[in-house]
Amino acid sequence: MQARVVPADATHISDLVGLYRGLEAELTALKPIWRLSDGLPEPVEGALAEIVGDQGWQSYVASIDGVVVGFLLARDEELLPQAEGGRVGSVRFIYTDRDMREVGVGEAMIRRYLDDARSRGIALFDAHVSPGHRLSKNFFEAHGFKARSIVMHREEP
Repeated sequence: MQARVVPADATHISDLVGLYRGLEAELTALKPIWRLSDGLPEPVEGALAEIVGDQGWQSYVASIDGVVVGFLLARDEELLPQAEGGRVGSVRFIYTDRDMREVGVGEAMIRRYLDDARSRGIALFDAHVSPGHRLSKNFFEAHGFKARSIVMHREEP
């Protein structure tokens, strides 16, 4: 069983929405503010359609046997002016359907994204991971990522 990874397009919006809702449920359970601060704006269908059509984003879907089972959304972000035009590739969202984890779907998506980003001249990469999501942290660390920033949060009772 091997995942096929392709750039997402408008025909994938309904698959993206369904998978995004799985991601949202998983991360909101870990950090209730996630859907208000780190997720996509509602309506999600519109946000995903905008992302898929935006040249500034890289969006991919992974399928197994013709069924979409994962997605990755990333964008190139400018560094500070002293970086003289340098950019960092930022993986904003990556998700694999729970039933398809540990069969190489995430691996195939991150590999495709990194290869494509390198071909655009990107050599620096970030990945957004929620605290407490040990599997995501381990996944990115296995691909050479290390923490460089932690955002602290406090919620008043």
